[in-house]
Amino acid sequence: MMDISVEVVKKTKRHTREELEELSKEQLMDRIIQLESQNFQLKNIIQKATGTKSDQPRSGNKNQRKFDFSKCHKRHILLRVFYLGWDFQGYATQEDSANTIEHHLFNALTRVCLIENRESSNYHRCGRTDKGVSAFHQVVSLDVRSKFPPESQLSPESLQNELNYCQLLNRVLPAEIRCVAWMPTANPNYSARFDCRSRTYRYFFPRGSLDVDAMRKGCEFLVGSHDFRNLCKMDVGNGVVTFQRNVHYAVIRDSLKDGGDSSYDMLYFELRGKAFLWHQVRCIMAILILVGQGREDPTVIRELLDVEKNPRKPQYSLANDVPLNLYECLYKSKGSFDPKVFDKNGPVPEEDQDEDEGESDLREWVYEEESLTRTIEELQALWASNSIRSTMCREMLKSLQDIYAEQFPTQPKPIAQASILLQGVQSREYQPLMSRKMCETLENRIEHYAKKRRIQVSVKEVGGEDGNKED
Repeated sequence: MMDISVEVVKKTKRHTREELEELSKEQLMDRIIQLESQNFQLKNIIQKATGTKSDQPRSGNKNQRKFDFSKCHKRHILLRVFYLGWDFQGYATQEDSANTIEHHLFNALTRVCLIENRESSNYHRCGRTDKGVSAFHQVVSLDVRSKFPPESQLSPESLQNELNYCQLLNRVLPAEIRCVAWMPTANPNYSARFDCRSRTYRYFFPRGSLDVDAMRKGCEFLVGSHDFRNLCKMDVGNGVVTFQRNVHYAVIRDSLKDGGDSSYDMLYFELRGKAFLWHQVRCIMAILILVGQGREDPTVIRELLDVEKNPRKPQYSLANDVPLNLYECLYKSKGSFDPKVFDKNGPVPEEDQDEDEGESDLREWVYEEESLTRTIEELQALWASNSIRSTMCREMLKSLQDIYAEQFPTQPKPIAQASILLQGVQSREYQPLMSRKMCETLENRIEHYAKKRRIQVSVKEVGGEDGNKED
């Protein structure tokens, strides 16, 4: 049995003089044109982000004294953040966009002088959500400025009189991003990413004409340890070649009942696990929607999880990004991480593991009344605004549906609330999932990126029949 491991090849962006001298005149000209084009794009990005031309100095007080972080104490904390990601380009910082959650978060952290820069902040995030995806419970860990020396930072007095981190950040963050609470840690290396015990996602959707009972049957096949290569986007180019993940539970629950017409009921699909793959939740939801539409049998999920029988993923559209929410993150109370020994391709630990004895690395979340009150009031205002729009649409629909029933009594009433859940163009004639065109196998993808020198592949023999079956 073979065990495949890969290493991402990090290309250096600078060339030595000797390397440049070996290039032909045409190659050098192509290189110059490419650099000028990239320089022009970067200028436009800077101008768009700052609102000023990139070749003009920024306005500001030249005599403003720079904050001296060398005179400050630091403490390591977890920071709980929620955001409505509908109008953002995702969570993680991007080179070609300033409209990301992480960009705004670090802009706020540096503006209020809680950190000097990202590089020195010992920063980790629980997870990175894609464009349009929201989070009720995103968590980051980092070192921030403190009023108290390290030896007294965990005392009740220092916790009560510490800097009001949430209030400071919320004053400068966009309205759709809010800091909810912070938590002190006894371990200076505690990581929001590597010490996360479980992550829970919720995907909200209207009942419409969906067969929810069939969708619930499909959820049963997801629970447990499976290879999800057919229910995610394989990120081989970034070194991910193992797709075994453990789903703790997968359920569909009622969220809000309409009272008059069940097709307007709101539900949510909830999925919990230790870690997830790229687009895994949206791929799973896309298949569940096809099941709910009656186009696929619930057992198709079992078929997709059988990678020996079906090693190639059929082509299908993702579920819409807007209804997805990173709902909850739970943490281990003891332990630290070591990036040198962490293997993202390795087996995923079980959720229910024994915690170390002794004092916990974590404390309680610190909430501040004024800051939390203001956040709740802002969210209530946003809810009211959107609920008014929703109620107006619902009243119009009631009137139009009554007219339709009167004018066309023999026709079934239109039910299309769930039609927006799948992205892409829907064909008039449905083609069964397992008879569609298939994507490349994992082995072909590995070979492709290895030829492009994006990854380095090493293969070794694994002894024993069950060498790679352990989760």
